[in-house]
Amino acid sequence: MSAGATIPQAQWRRPARRRVTAIRDRLRDVYGVPIMAPHEQPLDELILTVLSQSTNDRNRDVAYERLRERFGSWEAVLHAPVEEVEEAIRPGGISKVKSERIQAILRAIDADDRVPPTAPDRLDLAWLKDAPVPEGQAYLTSLPGVGRKTAACVLLFAYGLHDVPVDTHVSRVGMRLHLLRPGAPFEELHDAMLALTPPGEELELHVNLLRHGRRTCHARRPACPSCVLRRTCPSRQA
Repeated sequence: MSAGATIPQAQWRRPARRRVTAIRDRLRDVYGVPIMAPHEQPLDELILTVLSQSTNDRNRDVAYERLRERFGSWEAVLHAPVEEVEEAIRPGGISKVKSERIQAILRAIDADDRVPPTAPDRLDLAWLKDAPVPEGQAYLTSLPGVGRKTAACVLLFAYGLHDVPVDTHVSRVGMRLHLLRPGAPFEELHDAMLALTPPGEELELHVNLLRHGRRTCHARRPACPSCVLRRTCPSRQA
């Protein structure tokens, strides 16, 4: 089942706060409240998210560990032959594209004037912690191949800032529940998720919608009869 027929923007009405809260509470009853302290390693998160594209978590993690073990620092990755980076991350899939993208991102960060030329670590994104979220979003999405989801992962998981990654699971569940407008482009989906997410609940909504998408609200055959959100879902199957 798809996320439902597209609803034109002119006909769309944002969900009421009480409905969002009710869905959050029901998901909380099933999945709990996820606890994940910000790790304050924004560049690690950025590279990890690039490696996660078009693969599963296990292959992503293997590729990431191989990259760190082989080169030891992001500075070394920046200056390594691209073929060596490609070989290190091969288990993560589409390694040629990802190796070139990772080095292009590192070059762009290295050239950024926010970090003084004399700084011991040119690849420093610590300034994101205290920057306004829109500024951090704009900077990260200006990097080669970085979109809103990747930027949100960096801001949320590294620093606990007010941003919510909208991946395929979150978008699918959100549109089926009509928390998000069915058929909306990803830029709109990210803005809509931010608008309906109270500060402090970013991690919970992201993780629990993702869990629900993986365990119940599958892309092709959603388990609607056993879904805890069945009564409130306008897209449910008989």
